[in-house]
Amino acid sequence: MITIDRRRILVDGRPRLVLAGEIHYFRLPRDQWAARIEQLRAAGANAVASYLPWIWHELPGGDLDVTGDTRPERDLGAFVDLCAEAGLWFIARPGPFQMAELKNEGLPHRLYREHPEIVPVGWDGTPAPTAAVDYLAPAFLIEAERWYDAVLPVLAPRLATRGGPVIAVQLDNEIGMLAWVSNSPDLTDHLLADLRTWILEHREDAAGTYPAITEGADAWARAVRSPEEAWAGPLRVDLTRFMRGRFARYVGRLRAAAEARGITGVPFLINIHGTGDGSGEPFGIGISQLEETYAGLPGMVSGSDHYTGDMTLDTTTDLYVMNALQQAVHDEDQPLTSLEFEAGTGDYGDGYERLAEPSTADLKSRLFVAQGNRLLNHYLFAGGVNPPLEEALGDGNDRLAFTGERHGFAAPITPEGLEGPAYAPLAASISRLLLHERHLASAVEELDDLALGFVVDSYATEYAHPRSALMQEVVEDLRAHRGAGQRKALARSALLRGHRFDAVDLRRPRPRPDGEGRRVLMLAASRHLDPLVQSHLVEHVEAGGSLLLLGPLPERDLEGRPCRILARALGVQAGELRRDSPHHYPSVRGEAAAAALGETRVSWFQELRVPAGTALLRTVDGEVCGADVTVGTGRAVLLAAGLPSHPRLFGELLESLGSGRGLALTSDVPGVFALSTRDEEGGRMLHLLNVTGYRPRVRIVLDGEEIDLEPAPHTGYLLARGLRIGGVEVFAANAEIDHVGTGVLGFDAPAGPRARIVLRTDAPVTAEGPGARAVRTGDGVVVTADGPVRVHLG
Repeated sequence: MITIDRRRILVDGRPRLVLAGEIHYFRLPRDQWAARIEQLRAAGANAVASYLPWIWHELPGGDLDVTGDTRPERDLGAFVDLCAEAGLWFIARPGPFQMAELKNEGLPHRLYREHPEIVPVGWDGTPAPTAAVDYLAPAFLIEAERWYDAVLPVLAPRLATRGGPVIAVQLDNEIGMLAWVSNSPDLTDHLLADLRTWILEHREDAAGTYPAITEGADAWARAVRSPEEAWAGPLRVDLTRFMRGRFARYVGRLRAAAEARGITGVPFLINIHGTGDGSGEPFGIGISQLEETYAGLPGMVSGSDHYTGDMTLDTTTDLYVMNALQQAVHDEDQPLTSLEFEAGTGDYGDGYERLAEPSTADLKSRLFVAQGNRLLNHYLFAGGVNPPLEEALGDGNDRLAFTGERHGFAAPITPEGLEGPAYAPLAASISRLLLHERHLASAVEELDDLALGFVVDSYATEYAHPRSALMQEVVEDLRAHRGAGQRKALARSALLRGHRFDAVDLRRPRPRPDGEGRRVLMLAASRHLDPLVQSHLVEHVEAGGSLLLLGPLPERDLEGRPCRILARALGVQAGELRRDSPHHYPSVRGEAAAAALGETRVSWFQELRVPAGTALLRTVDGEVCGADVTVGTGRAVLLAAGLPSHPRLFGELLESLGSGRGLALTSDVPGVFALSTRDEEGGRMLHLLNVTGYRPRVRIVLDGEEIDLEPAPHTGYLLARGLRIGGVEVFAANAEIDHVGTGVLGFDAPAGPRARIVLRTDAPVTAEGPGARAVRTGDGVVVTADGPVRVHLG
C-alpha cells in the first residue's frame, strides 16, 4: 500500500526514501536490461524509473506494440518484471509527452499529420517553433486515451497495491514548458474560444477591456494573437491565469483516464520544469504554470526537474529556494520529490565541455533530503543507444532522438554499460542516505521564525508579445526582482548566516501574529505587485508582523495600473528608479540598524521619502534609499537598492525584526550551509554542506551549544544530535555514521582535526581507530580519535 501522509511517503505503513535511477529500456538491447538494472541495484538504489515513449511503441501504420511482438525491446511488461525480480520498485512515466530528447518530444509524427488543428500558432499567428500541441484539443485527447488504452493495462496488474513493483505513475511531463521556452503560447482556435468564455466568466469589465470579445472568432483571434497596448497588460495576466486552470483540466482528464484503466492506489506525479542555463531562478515559472494540477489535490504529488551543474554558492541558494517555493503551495500531506534529479558528469553534448565535481550529486542529495524530499530520481542513470525509427524521415539520422546514435553521455553508466566517473560517488551517496533512512524518511526541517514570501504571479512571465512595450516592461521588472532577490542576495545572505526559513504563498493571508510568535517575512519585491498580495502584506504588518522588503517600492499592479496599497500603508513615497551607467556609479552606505554595510557600489537605487521612518541606507549624495517604518504594531524594513549578498547586514536586520536563529553559523570562508532536522522520535541531525574547495573554520551555535568544525572541501556531513541508532543514543558527533552493525557503530572522517563523539549508553564502550579513546564522563561516553573510528558496544 502506498500512501502520502504528513509529507511522507508510506509503503505498507512505513516511511520510506525512494532513491531511483532512470533507465531507458527502449535505448538498450533487451539482453542488456538485466545488467543495467543490476548496476543500479548495486549502487544502492531501491527503484527504477523510465519514460514509456509513445513514439517508440507506435508503429508507422498506427498500431501500438507494448508486448514485444515487433521488437523485443518493446516488451514493457518484461522490463518492469525484471525490476521486480531485482527487488526494485518502478516509477512509470507514460506521458503522453516525454521530452527526453526524443523527436516530437515523444509524440508520434502521425498526430501532426492527421490532426493539424492540434498544432498551435503563437503571437501574430506564427507557427509554434516546437512540438507543442493544444492539450485539450478533442483530437489530441482521443489519441492520448488510445495510447493509455495500450500502455496502462500493462502497468495496472503490476501496481504495488496488487503485488507488483509500480509505486507511482507520472501524468505527462513538463506541461507548458515548450510554450514558455519559446514565448509562443498555444493559441489554437479551440483554445481561443475557451479563453473567451473564461474571460467573460472571470472579468466583469470583459467587453470594456477587450472590445473584440463580443465580435466574431476572427476578430477575437487577431485581438489575442496581436494585442494592442490598450489590452496587452490585462491579456498577459488573464492568459497565464487561464492557462493554469486549463492545464489542471488537462491533468484531470489524464487522471480520470488512468483511473478508468485501473491505475488506482498509487500517487500520480507532476514533473515541474523551470531551470535554465544552469540557473534555478526560473523554477517558479513551472510552479506558477502547474500548481493547480496538483496543489492540495489528494493523490497528486509534484516533483522538481533541475539541471544546475556543480554545487556552488549560487546553485545551493537556487536549490534551497526551489524546494521552499515548491513546498509553499503543497498541502500538509504532500511531500517534496525530485523526478529529474541531475546525476552524472554534466557532459550532455559528449564534447568534454563540462565535468561536474564528483561531490555534486551527493551534496545536492543531502540538501534535498534535509529539506524533506522523499523521492529522488537520478536522471539519467544509464546511457544507451537511440534505435532507428521504423519510418524513415530523412531528417539527418532517422533515429528515435535528436541526440544521434549514443545517448546519455553524462550518465554514471555509459551508453556502453561501463561505470563512468560519476558512478562510484553516486553509489556512495545513495548508500549513505539509505543507511539513515529511518530518520530521513520522516525528518522535518527545523525552521526559525522566518519565511520567504512567494508571489506566484511574479513568475507568470512565460508569455510576452515581443512588440508590446507594456508586456515587456512588466516581465522584465518581475524577472529582476523576485524569489531569492536580485543577485539572490536576500536568500543567500540568510542561508550563509544560518537562518532556516521556508516559503509562504502570499496570496493567502498570513495567520495574525501575536506578541511572542510573530512571523517575520522577507520579500524580494518588484514595482508590479498584485493588489491582493499588497493587502495581505499590510494586514501582516499592521497586526504586529515584520517585513524585510528588498527591491523597488511596489506602486503598480500586474496589468501596469497604479496600485499603492502597500506604499500608502507604509507612509512611503518613491522617486524614480535610477540605474548605473558608464558615467554614473551609484554607491550607498548603511546607518542605524544597517550600519554593517559600508560604502557599497550598487547597480540601481530608488529614492524613498519616508516622513515618519528611520533612514537605513543613503547614497553617497545623501538620498535615502532604505528605511525602517512602523505600521500598526508591526515594522517594515525597506531596502530599495541593488545590494549584493551581505550576511551580516541582512542577518542583523532580520534579527532586529524579531527573527531569532536557532542555528547561528559563522565561517572564515563563505560557502558552508547548515540545516537541522528532527524525526518523529525526537532524533535530530545537523546537516552540514561545504560546497567550496577550502577547509574553512566554522562555528555553529545550535540551540546555545557551540560546535567548532573544519569540514573537508566539497563534503557533506550528517551529524547526529540526539539520535537513537544501533541501540545507543548518539548525543553529539562531529563525524558521520557510516556503519551500523550488531554491537558496532562506524564513524567516517570527522569535520575537524579530531573525531569527538558523545554516546549515552549503559553498555561498555571501546573504540578502534587512530588515537582512539573512550572515556565515560558525566555527559556520557566521550569517544575521540584522530580519524575514522569504530565504536564497539558491550
